[in-house]
Formats: sequence, structure tokens, C-alpha cells
Amino acid sequence: MRPKCGSYWTVATMLPAQSNPMSELRTNPVTLSMYILQQQHIKAPHARGNLSILLNAICVACKFVESAVRKAGLAGILGMAGSANVQGEDQKKLDVLANEVFVNLLTKCGQCAVLVSEEDDEPTVIDAARRGDYCVVFDPLDGSSNIDCGVSIGTIYGIYKRAQGCDATVDCVLRPGREMVAAGYCLYGSSCSMVLSVGGPPAHFTLDPSLGEFVLTSPQLSVPPAGAIYSVNEGNASLWDAATARYVTECKHPPGGGKPKSARYVGSMVADVHRTILYGGVFLYPADSKSKKGKLRLLYECFPMAYLVEHGGGRAIAASGKLVLDLQPQAIHERSPIFLGSKADVDRVEALLRDAA
Repeated sequence: MRPKCGSYWTVATMLPAQSNPMSELRTNPVTLSMYILQQQHIKAPHARGNLSILLNAICVACKFVESAVRKAGLAGILGMAGSANVQGEDQKKLDVLANEVFVNLLTKCGQCAVLVSEEDDEPTVIDAARRGDYCVVFDPLDGSSNIDCGVSIGTIYGIYKRAQGCDATVDCVLRPGREMVAAGYCLYGSSCSMVLSVGGPPAHFTLDPSLGEFVLTSPQLSVPPAGAIYSVNEGNASLWDAATARYVTECKHPPGGGKPKSARYVGSMVADVHRTILYGGVFLYPADSKSKKGKLRLLYECFPMAYLVEHGGGRAIAASGKLVLDLQPQAIHERSPIFLGSKADVDRVEALLRDAA
């Protein structure tokens, strides 16, 4: 269900305002903080609000990064940092800045025990004096190769609840994605969007610069059951497995002469998945003969996105056909192929993978 253009949503009913849209725009915004507290009241009325505090810390970190992205050229923070992350990828200055902001804010909020970032070789274990009950895995700046040319980039995160009595170790996060209690992403593009799920349909927020707040623009995103778009890096086509190659061929030349799908590929996972959630279709990042385990990281890229897509009514599978959220990670920077999006489209990919097995 999509919101009316330019309208906000009421916190009491989560329905579009019926009065003058411009009046509602000024007087009845539902901020991300209000939404989080309302979800706490609905889902866990006796909770202490710790998850709400953590999500607000992530919100502040995203606003900080969004501001840095907007003025990166003026502030001289475009370009390379002169270092590489654990995957051997060259780091941009904004990669380093975004990571520092997230680690600092998540450490100080008092709700975290273990942090795993794409940019850090090892997990960050929070001191016992300010250790909390949650573990956060995140890619602080997804799509950083697109930073300097102004293409949409983003932040991806997932949250686990630490098991009672469990020490703050890497085992707290080496768990299937289905055990996450919340996941989301923030898209830094023509507007700044936050998509968040705390176990229900993902909600969509847009940053209002005049308020400095994320404001609810759609309380329930639903992935269309089928779509007319496929998204994949076709530069790797010569390296694909037979099932992926056949599926993309079907997208271009549908059996029976139907209308072909449109190709759309940004190269920032946040941007490509955001479009897939809104418009439907399929996003593919398969393994290939060069990257035999795929390129996307399971823990802090595949899991959060699969979590959001599944809670929006879509599907996300790995090359084995197994649901991504059921995979058991063995290492914090483990990679995995992923196929996600509309149920009908992912079902077809699954059928081809099964036939090729």
C-alpha cells in the first residue's frame, strides 16, 4: 500500500490523513522515534525500551552519514582513504567516516554487546561497564564505489538479541538471519529513505530536512507478487552458472513471446533492493566461476535484506535454493550468492536452480 504523494501518516490509525495534505504535512508528522515507541507498546508493552534506544542511535548515525554524503565534495571527503578493508577492497574516506560514526554511537548508546562491521577485521566487543543485550551487524556505507559520481548509496544493518547468560563473543552473531529481531537500511539518494522492520511488514520513512527527522511515509511496504524488472551485473555473464544464465535469457526472451523484463542495475545493493521492494521483480547476485561463494556478505548484507523482503511478502534464496534466512554463518565476513524479490520471480529462479542441480 503506497502513501498519497506528499502526505504523512497518523500515529493513531496509520491511515492517510483525510484533511488538506499541506495541513497534515505541517502538523501531523509521525517521526521514526514515535513509530518505534508505538511498535514497542504494541509488540512488547512491558519492555524496557532498550531496542528503541538502539534504533534511535542508528537513526542518528544515519542522519550523520547522510549529512556527510551531501557535503562530501565541499568538505574534501571524497576519494580514497589509502587503506583497504578485510575483503581487500579499497576504502573511501566516507567508508572510514561512516564506520567510525556507527561504532562510536552504537558503543555509547549502552545497548550493544558485539558489533560487526564490513570495515573492521574483527568484531568490536563492548566493555562490560556499558554492555547491553543487542548485537548489531552492519555495512556502514554500501555501494561506496559509486560515492564520487553521486549515485545512490546506503547503510544496511541487522540486530540480534543476545541470548540470556551468553558472553559477548562472536557466537552472538554467528546465527541464522531468521533470529534477527530487526533489520533495515538507509538510502542516501535524491531523498534520504529509511526502511525498517521489527518483525512485521517493513515501514518506510523519509528524512524531512526542515525537521531533521525521519517521517513515516508508508507504514507497510509490500513486495509485489511479480515484477517487470530484473537487476544483475551482466558484465559477469560469461562467468555465470547455467541456471542464472537461463533465467536472464528468459527475462530478455520470455518463453511464448511475452513482454520482456526491463534491466535495471545501479551497483549499490541498497538502491537495487529498494527499487525491487517498491516495484517488484528480482535482484540477483549469483556466485560465478571467479567468485565461487558470491560477493555479497551474508551476515550484514544478505541477512538484513532477506529479512526485509520476506517480511514484505517476497522471497530470498541462496544458490542451493535454501532460504537465505535459514543459512548458518561460519565467519563474520562470509559471502553468499543471493536471489531476492517478488515471490513469482524467485520461484522461477529456484526451479531453474533445482533443475540444474
